[in-house]
Amino acid sequence: MLCFLSKTILHGRTSIKIQAFKSHNLFHILQTNPSLPFSTTPKQQSFTVSYLIKNCGLSPESALSASKRVSFQTPNQPDSVVAFLKSHGFSKPQIATMVGKLPHLLLSKVEKTLLPKITFFNSKGISSSDLAKLFAKDPKVFEISLEKKIIPLFNFLSNLFQSDNDALGVLIRWPRFLQYNVDSCILPNANVLRQNGVPELNIVKGFRRIPNIISAAPIVFKENVEKVKKMGFNPERFDFVLAVFVLGSMSKSTWERKFDVYKKCGWSEKEILEAFRRFPWALALSEDKIKAVMDFLVNVMGFQVSSIAKYPTLLGLSMEKRIVPRGLFIEDLMSMGLLEKKLGLRMLFGITEEVFLKRFVYCFGEEKASELLKLYNEKPKLAAGGKLRTDRL
Repeated sequence: MLCFLSKTILHGRTSIKIQAFKSHNLFHILQTNPSLPFSTTPKQQSFTVSYLIKNCGLSPESALSASKRVSFQTPNQPDSVVAFLKSHGFSKPQIATMVGKLPHLLLSKVEKTLLPKITFFNSKGISSSDLAKLFAKDPKVFEISLEKKIIPLFNFLSNLFQSDNDALGVLIRWPRFLQYNVDSCILPNANVLRQNGVPELNIVKGFRRIPNIISAAPIVFKENVEKVKKMGFNPERFDFVLAVFVLGSMSKSTWERKFDVYKKCGWSEKEILEAFRRFPWALALSEDKIKAVMDFLVNVMGFQVSSIAKYPTLLGLSMEKRIVPRGLFIEDLMSMGLLEKKLGLRMLFGITEEVFLKRFVYCFGEEKASELLKLYNEKPKLAAGGKLRTDRL
């Protein structure tokens, strides 16, 4: 049986010490400590927690947390919901996940609230497994109006992609998209892109890759489109759409903070804006990722800050899978006398893995290549925060 860690719960002036205990002791504590901050009686709380553990697969700790948001005295209603979900292909772990995220789902009316959504998606050809993935990722979809949001949004995507399957694919990856309103949000923003010369192909591409791309308030979205135009982006290129998304994905303070990070790394404001034009994701990267890449390339590899600014797509590459292993491997080759001159950033990091191995491993002959491949495959480990472990240098 699972156990809780010892902790102290403060309620008003009362301090209740809960020692480590097995789940079957949970109910005794609930019954003998009426000062616990629950809105339900200990008996009702005890029944709810027990049900969540035994019938929904929640851990004792998760069940206790969920019971603060839902309670029931008989199993009739939650039984009907659990049975309904199981009959439609939801696994026990998926049901546990859904109930953990949305405990009052167990009080939903099957015929009125749950069945209509399932029936609609089934009619569009979604498989049981994909349907379960969609709702497990965001069970709040069960609470969204079928007539006012789900159907209009699905029809919008289906018409945009000319495919029900493609519409379903987007919703499975991003079920939260169903919370947006077509008439007051999605259509106005899509029309702003069209009016500013964005090709339909790029609008469709944007919805496929990042469906929340035009989910901002129309007024804000229009302002962002104007800002991106003033920055020199070409509306006919897909980078224009990406830039609008990146700009709208963060607050003004976050945007300014990203600028400050690059400036502290040695970039000028002109270089930052130019990097953003070349690679919009450069301003969407986390501050830790920016610092980690710059620190490795400048302080370990010895590259100039200005050269990195000219190749901003490098910042989006994986530190662990590409930048660090390739960088240290090339350093090894130079120390072994197998490379005479330092390589440029594009030559080192911009080529595919297959080309990299041909140029810097297999070109040295079969016997040497075997040794070098082993060296290269000894992937260096990154410490917490993406910092390189010095014991690998």
